[in-house]
Amino acid sequence: MAGPDEQQDGLAERLRAALGAITIDQDSQRPKQNYAFWGTQPVAQFGEQPGTSDADGAIDKPKDVADVRPEPYGLPQNFEWVTCNIDNDDELREIYELLSAHYVEDDDNMFRFAYSKEFLRWALQPPGFKAVWHCGVRVSTTGKLVAFISGIPATVRVNASTLTTVEINFLCVHKKLRHKRLAPVLIKEITRRVNLHNIWQAVYTAGVLLPKPVSECQYWHRSLNPKKLISIGFSRLAQRMTMARTLKLYKLPDQPQTPGIRQMEDRDVPQVTALLADYLQKFQIAPVLDEEEVRHWLSFQPDVVHSYVVEGPDGTLTDLLSFYTLPSSIIGNDQYDSLKAAYMFYTVPGATPLPQLMNDALILAHSTGHDVFNALDIFDNQKILKELKFGIGDGKLRYYLFNWRVAHEIPTNKVGLVML
Repeated sequence: MAGPDEQQDGLAERLRAALGAITIDQDSQRPKQNYAFWGTQPVAQFGEQPGTSDADGAIDKPKDVADVRPEPYGLPQNFEWVTCNIDNDDELREIYELLSAHYVEDDDNMFRFAYSKEFLRWALQPPGFKAVWHCGVRVSTTGKLVAFISGIPATVRVNASTLTTVEINFLCVHKKLRHKRLAPVLIKEITRRVNLHNIWQAVYTAGVLLPKPVSECQYWHRSLNPKKLISIGFSRLAQRMTMARTLKLYKLPDQPQTPGIRQMEDRDVPQVTALLADYLQKFQIAPVLDEEEVRHWLSFQPDVVHSYVVEGPDGTLTDLLSFYTLPSSIIGNDQYDSLKAAYMFYTVPGATPLPQLMNDALILAHSTGHDVFNALDIFDNQKILKELKFGIGDGKLRYYLFNWRVAHEIPTNKVGLVML
């Protein structure tokens, strides 16, 4: 991508090839095949005729739990289904190791996501989570975990409809087993397990193009530690730019600039819940979060989720900013072994202008040791990313709905949902 005076290589998009990444060409920007598996699933298809109504709605005919297949789907010989126990340190370590080595890697094999155990517990155990939706595949003879997929409960508003859904994430198959076509079986099995709880819709994201996105968004990147990013090959020095000029270009103040900004505390949860709910009403796809969920997703956890509020003189909270931490392992670099990235989470401008609030997010991310700040062009971000010296990435992050069709694609600035 082209930064203000610097080039970066779009790592975030190439690292976001989640659901479906092992079934189609990762560079596909348009349909090049018939998507044999996805053609059998209740998802919007490319080339389908528009409906006679502008209304959104389910794709499948209504079903009952009694209609759901009671037994798991068949696996190749010598493999077996397991339910992974996130509370068991050994099993969590197995998931961590599987994701670290086999989940998502950039095209040049320079970086791999390195989810911490604390991050995985946060991501996989929100209020109402079901252990049975932490679905794994082991080798029968050795017990080795070789595949994983997860679902977590989520209430999501899509236009005028409020849906009880699951968010599907962390689809991962061991590289040596990709030829066994386990990914479609994992998707069918997690669907079966979710359907048994009388839930019929899901939401997921992918870097790749599948049938059929409800919205296509793009990552932008803001250098916080340009010297390190250039050293590890994430960025490169632009023509006619010296390192000194580059460091000056991206330099940030030492402290946030907004009066009253502070770390979010438990006592803030009711106000933050109301503040966030009011803000999200302006978007066409957004989560519906109660206080328990806000407490889980936004309570400050160092190097997991960083949340801050702006408190007025009368004690009223006027603004919210948050970002989560997702490091990547750096492969083959003698000087550095980890890239610490911050990802924009939920940010609500109120009394504070959005550019100022986001600049404070950059300052806080830099002060907590992050090397780069990534943000999608969702929410109102398109208006402010360039002026904050973000550079555009070179790929897409696509949002998908399972068993739900929207009458019209949702513009990026009407997306109010962040998925990890």
